[in-house]
Amino acid sequence: MPLPYYVSPEQMMKDKAEYARKGIARGKAIVAIEYRDGVLLVAENPSTLLHKISEIYDRIAFAGVGKYNEFENLRVAGVRLADVKGYSYSRGDVTAKALANAYSQGLGNIFTQDIKPFEVELLVVEVGDGNGAKNEIYHILYDGTIEDEKNFAAMGGQSDEIRRYLKEHYEDDRLDLDGALQLGVKALMVTQNKTLTERDLEVAVLDRTRERRKFRRIPAEALHQLLTPGA
Repeated sequence: MPLPYYVSPEQMMKDKAEYARKGIARGKAIVAIEYRDGVLLVAENPSTLLHKISEIYDRIAFAGVGKYNEFENLRVAGVRLADVKGYSYSRGDVTAKALANAYSQGLGNIFTQDIKPFEVELLVVEVGDGNGAKNEIYHILYDGTIEDEKNFAAMGGQSDEIRRYLKEHYEDDRLDLDGALQLGVKALMVTQNKTLTERDLEVAVLDRTRERRKFRRIPAEALHQLLTPGA
């Protein structure tokens, strides 16, 4: 009788992590940057139909990198969770921290129990309501690890180099939307040999100056004017 094939738990987890990281590294990067009136999210995404950045709830945004079908399923689950909680209790009870914890638990269970891990990383972002209010940026990894980011965050292909660039050039509490956008686009171009235009980007903001729903997308026309000096 042949002996069953055996792989140690340590080696299995290592192989799963390597598999997930390789899949995520093939995805185009996303950055989130805090600015004076909220949080800016910038993704390299030439598609106008398949969004990597979306609204989850009134003050909360979602961004995913990796396999589109996997992070899209997670986005839909997050929207449903937020809607049910907001309807059952109150809209103020829906928080980015609770959603991030739910995503963390779900991805952690998939990573440890399923043969194939999800090839995704997520950002869950909540803008503070009111001037001077604290923003929240949660970065959830493929294995359920959750990180609380400050000032900026980056994920996807070559994110380490992007983080280093942001760390060197980010100016705390001084950036307006134009400055944050310029910084975000330059950070995405650090690892590339081409210039990114409005046709290559998906951009959205959580703007605390807006009423109730803080999320808004920046269309290509407005993006072109923001990216063009002197426009």
